[in-house]
Amino acid sequence: MSTIYIIPTPIGNLGDITYRAIDVLKKSNKIFAEDTRTSKKLLLHYDINQKLYPYHQHNEHFVVDKIIENLLDDDQVVSLVSDAGTPGISDPGYLLVTKAIERNIAVYCLPGPTALIPALVQSGFPSNEFLFVGFLPHKKGRQKKLKEIAQQNFTQVLYESPHRLLKLIKEIALYYGEERQICISKEITKLHENHFRGTAKEMHQIFSSTAIKGEFVVVIEKNKNN
Repeated sequence: MSTIYIIPTPIGNLGDITYRAIDVLKKSNKIFAEDTRTSKKLLLHYDINQKLYPYHQHNEHFVVDKIIENLLDDDQVVSLVSDAGTPGISDPGYLLVTKAIERNIAVYCLPGPTALIPALVQSGFPSNEFLFVGFLPHKKGRQKKLKEIAQQNFTQVLYESPHRLLKLIKEIALYYGEERQICISKEITKLHENHFRGTAKEMHQIFSSTAIKGEFVVVIEKNKNN
């Protein structure tokens, strides 16, 4: 019986991969990757010689059925990796998993790197209950989504690009209040990892006066007044 493995890969530091993940990648018949050029560097680092096949948001709807049919015709071990982190979490993966489940193909997701958990835990905000939002819509539906989640009384975790980080901070100040505590994690596990804590107003002052580069996770504290 064929098997699909969802393999988390390092979000920055190449050491953040499990022995099991390396073992599964080495024994895979095929490895599908969000960007084969990026994943090739990881495979070379760990002396993994399997061929990579593209699987990303622009082609997944065209190739997923063929992947599934091939798995039904022949017993194979197939792995899916994204550029960084766990496939299916703000990266392609959901469609392949659901299609495989529909056809009774075994799917296993290995534990491993993802940016949201380190950002949440080190924020110091309550983590017994939290809402993971991922990336907000860029334009259409963005304000509606913000109004909706601002009413939820949980610690909230969002991803944001450097181009829209300042915009997001302004929106948090507007919908959550200028004094709402937030923690902004930059470049988790990478050389220039840093964490900024304070009110939305304070974060706006900090990031208004500096060049914004890198990858960011924004954690918003729950409303203490509720």
